[in-house]
Amino acid sequence: MQKHPWSWAVLVLGLAGCQLLGALPGDFPGESSGGPPALPNVPLLSTDAGAVDAPDAGPSDSDLPPRSMVRRLSRTEFDNTLRDVVLEDQRPANRFITEDVFTPFDNDYTTQTVSASLVDSLEALATDVAARTLADPARRAVVVPCVPTGAGDEACFRQTIETLGRKLFRRAMTAEDVDPYVTLLAYATEDNSNVTNDFYTAVDLLIRAILMDPEFLYRIEVGTPTATAGVVNLTPYEVASRMAFVLWGTTPDDQLLDDAETTALTTSEGRHAVATRMLADARAREQLHRFHAMWLGYRTMPVEASLVAAFRRETDALLDRVIFTDQSSYVNVFQSSETYLDPALATHYGLPAPTGAQGWVPYGDSGRGGILSHGSVLSAFSKFTDTSPTQRGILIITRLQCTDVSAPPPDVQVDQPPAGGNAVCKEDRYLEHTQSTSCAACHTLMDPIGFGLENYDISGRFRAHDNGLPECTIRGQGLLPGVGNFSGPKQLADMLVQTQDIQRCVVRQFNSFMIGRPVKNTEFLDVDRQAAAFEQTGFNLQQWLAESVSRQVFAQKREEVAP
Repeated sequence: MQKHPWSWAVLVLGLAGCQLLGALPGDFPGESSGGPPALPNVPLLSTDAGAVDAPDAGPSDSDLPPRSMVRRLSRTEFDNTLRDVVLEDQRPANRFITEDVFTPFDNDYTTQTVSASLVDSLEALATDVAARTLADPARRAVVVPCVPTGAGDEACFRQTIETLGRKLFRRAMTAEDVDPYVTLLAYATEDNSNVTNDFYTAVDLLIRAILMDPEFLYRIEVGTPTATAGVVNLTPYEVASRMAFVLWGTTPDDQLLDDAETTALTTSEGRHAVATRMLADARAREQLHRFHAMWLGYRTMPVEASLVAAFRRETDALLDRVIFTDQSSYVNVFQSSETYLDPALATHYGLPAPTGAQGWVPYGDSGRGGILSHGSVLSAFSKFTDTSPTQRGILIITRLQCTDVSAPPPDVQVDQPPAGGNAVCKEDRYLEHTQSTSCAACHTLMDPIGFGLENYDISGRFRAHDNGLPECTIRGQGLLPGVGNFSGPKQLADMLVQTQDIQRCVVRQFNSFMIGRPVKNTEFLDVDRQAAAFEQTGFNLQQWLAESVSRQVFAQKREEVAP
């Protein structure tokens, strides 16, 4: 791909136009940063998930690879890549770039937009990263794999371009790729009385140019045509990128790029073996921690920093134990009879203290069980600085049962809690939702779920009374529509596991995360097949993930069709 290193701005804006051809802002409502989810305007308990189908979609779509478009790296993917390639630990994308809309995942290409402000932010980021990289001798040695003989050492500069370009463009660099960047070496030797230039002046410009290049910023998949119209086989480098961003949330490392240069990624067996190796890497744990935090809504928590840290340790420890250490049934994430605490968090929950600084503690007969009892999840979907039975009901319906709720009527003030007339207690105030026909249809299904969790406050502590008011005893009785009554997170989790809602939903949610957009209704049959395969593994998430990336359709793509 021949290009001039300074053509990035035009290319970024051009790619954005192509990318957004199939979806305009607002077509796929989702969770915005730092607030409650924006809900698709579809009937309650619909299984369409706000899908927008291509005009030519049909039943055969279930046997074909998902449609996709180019997508920009998310802020986390950007930062993880810089961490792994240039040892950048300051998370610059989170500092410089505005976050895209979550739906609930941060890599949804249907919500990504480009603006002059984004381009300016990228330029500032690239300038900052380049300067700090070259100011640190250890980081500079990672970027420049040779010792330059002078300011105009073209051989060393070419080697630097090839090494850095391979890692950031996620493929081998050809001479045609390298030549345009070599022109930057002229800035290292130019005569400028005001600035002392040297070899690293050119390296600074190289880093800045690559970090603003669309081929780095976007995951561009071209592939090669197959006998099936519209379907292409991805190149081994493109497969390596998919695997890296799905399983690690970062760019391929040298070993994975080496695999792409052999036949290791061209067969299902080869991809399975490579995926198994990748899942043993610490980056796989980090990626699955992040997936669960986005899926279950606790990527940000409305509690003090000390509790945030303790909640994350607790939840990450459970995920690691079930998925990686024991490799047991995934349902144990929701049904575990123990949790990982330090003495302060044990006191906070009212549970026995661990032996030592931290450790596993049994829930006993506390009514708690699994991740739904964690302060991380119980703090999610809060509202008005308190728990919201409605929002907690939405969490269960949309994230664990994979159904959607309709948006409230336009005249409803969703930013105000229900007044409930003269009612003092929350349960009485929320009865206001049932007084209006237009509200009751949804709230009679959402609110009862939330009320079954009301004994647990916004930070996961057990409480017997609403806001400490003795006259407001919390009954803690909930109803999961179509299933039955429950009280507390353990009974709710048991119901969701028994109906297999969780087991099916995690497959669909991970497919959305993997594809980079909500799953469409024409893809539900394939999701059902994958859910059946998940069950065949005994709900072993690691095994299912390895099998997912080994499927033929994972190494293929179809272009998205604009509506």
